[in-house]
Amino acid sequence: MAATAPADPPPSGHVRHERHGHVLRITIDNHRKKNAFTPEMFAQLADAMTLLDRDESLWAGVLCAEGADFTAGLDMPKWFGPAATAKPLPEDRIDPMGLRNQCRKPVITAVQGICFTIGIELMLAGDIVVAAEDCRFSQLEARRGIAPFGGAHFRFITRAGWGNAMYHLMLCDEFSAGQAHRIGLVQEVVPAGQQTDRAMELAAIIARNAPLGVQVTKEAGRRFIEQGEQAAIAAIPMMRARVLGTEDAAEGIRSFVERRAGVFHGR
Repeated sequence: MAATAPADPPPSGHVRHERHGHVLRITIDNHRKKNAFTPEMFAQLADAMTLLDRDESLWAGVLCAEGADFTAGLDMPKWFGPAATAKPLPEDRIDPMGLRNQCRKPVITAVQGICFTIGIELMLAGDIVVAAEDCRFSQLEARRGIAPFGGAHFRFITRAGWGNAMYHLMLCDEFSAGQAHRIGLVQEVVPAGQQTDRAMELAAIIARNAPLGVQVTKEAGRRFIEQGEQAAIAAIPMMRARVLGTEDAAEGIRSFVERRAGVFHGR
């Protein structure tokens, strides 16, 4: 059967989502405009991330994009100036940038083609990045007279180190998937067109693990990033309380003794 072209998105683009078992696949779709982000699309992404966070039957998420590019950045006139339509996110929504409410579930981001500005900040707000080998990155806000407002100013440093972060944040240069992988922004580089399938594979592997253990690991890891080693050590009793005594912990021991894969239920 011949492959069909993706349906045209609404004129302003949209973000859609679909369930694949315990995995929520979230797709950015404004491909006629290189997936430029409108405020409405950002709100839809926040809704999808909130669903992932709150629905206990969802254990992992994949963020991907339709078309040749992940995103060229913001649709600037719709964010700034007289034609702006941006509105604050409701307090109960997950912030896709992770600057306020953060998603508890693991998020894998699949990127391809152009991945500029907000694209880098979205992938750094997640946990694992799979990049197509044709991906081109640039954090170029300073070239436009502004600065990265979505977290790149600190997450770039935690992922890539001070020198690598300042190199790319200050030069506003364009760099390859290979360079992004070398400095730690990207975990896997795959042939173009395979990035989303690989991200879905990784999400399915994660979803075969005990979800409570995965979520607690992410929470405790973030405590270290935000507050340092002593806070991470202090989180260990919380980790024990959240997982020991659960049905999944008992199943993990049984599956080890019986030499089989565990079957977990998130309780």
